[in-house]
Amino acid sequence: MGTIREYKKEDGSTSYHAEIRLKGYPPQRESFRTRTLAKKWIQDTESSIRDGRHFRTAEAKKHTVKDLIDRFISQWLTQYPERLVRQTAYLAWWKSRLGHLLLADLTPVILAEARDALLAEKTPRQTIRNPSTVNRYLAAFSRALTIAVKEWGWLDDTPMRKVSKPSEGKGRNRLLSIEEKDRLLQACRSSSSPFLYPIVSIALLTGMRFGEIVNLKWENIDFTNKIITLEKTKNGERRMLPLTEAVEKILIHFRKTDIASGLIFKPISPTNRNGVVDIRNAFMKALKQAQISDFRFHDLRHASASYLAMNGATQGELMTILGHKSPNMTRRYAHYSQKHVATLMERMHVNLLMEGEG
Repeated sequence: MGTIREYKKEDGSTSYHAEIRLKGYPPQRESFRTRTLAKKWIQDTESSIRDGRHFRTAEAKKHTVKDLIDRFISQWLTQYPERLVRQTAYLAWWKSRLGHLLLADLTPVILAEARDALLAEKTPRQTIRNPSTVNRYLAAFSRALTIAVKEWGWLDDTPMRKVSKPSEGKGRNRLLSIEEKDRLLQACRSSSSPFLYPIVSIALLTGMRFGEIVNLKWENIDFTNKIITLEKTKNGERRMLPLTEAVEKILIHFRKTDIASGLIFKPISPTNRNGVVDIRNAFMKALKQAQISDFRFHDLRHASASYLAMNGATQGELMTILGHKSPNMTRRYAHYSQKHVATLMERMHVNLLMEGEG
């Protein structure tokens, strides 16, 4: 129940002290210039306490965006080492721009302005961020806000819910032609890097991401049952792929006579980023030698998926191989399987006509 006490000040003015005592909750007190304001505060506060909103609002007035990001990184993000470096960089941007704000002052308008700034400003490489990169910045901060809502009680709801994401378009899908593929592999064979050819070949053969390949350990390879187990994937879930004969032949060259352990592709220099092999420069040189333009390492994954689709892989099979959670991500390869679909229809039509003639 709420009570109001009237107090006379030395200057002759009057103040009204409102107090709320509800069973199971700590007392709430506030002072007002008028009795009307005090009554309204009691009504609103009692309602918000019963709805579970009041104390979250109070917490939002105690903590800043910097407090939220620092706690999120130390308590939550450190559980996912594969995400730590990149997402910490994303969150550092938010902290530098909005870290001084109280969570109670963090509105969708402010977040939308920050989104627009991300889209407009130049990166250290003096290029404009593309929408997909901006969405990664938004997703990283959105996750931190969601944890603050669900687990810490610092916010009643996340303001990011009302912020629109920039459209990413249809996505990049640079297909590597058979002729380009042959030239690239030849250039990789002649590279001074002993890792370039096997890593590029595995990417083409399996559709695995660069990080998944260079983080492969011998314990992830089951030569007996012909299975590759990927522990570190982009979505954080384990994925299993068949160990084909072509991939097995590549790995055999790196297998020691004794019991192999640790990373398959061990970096030559201990100063390599994240402790894994870096083939960026060697890959760029190979592309130049092969006279291939507008091509990135990740395009090898798209090329692999396209080749699979051309050879009759269904959308479900592509989702399993690539580790996609949404069918929308594999739908871009649908037109490559049209030849396979046409063949199936031709076969079905012939059978139907034969049955009709019989």
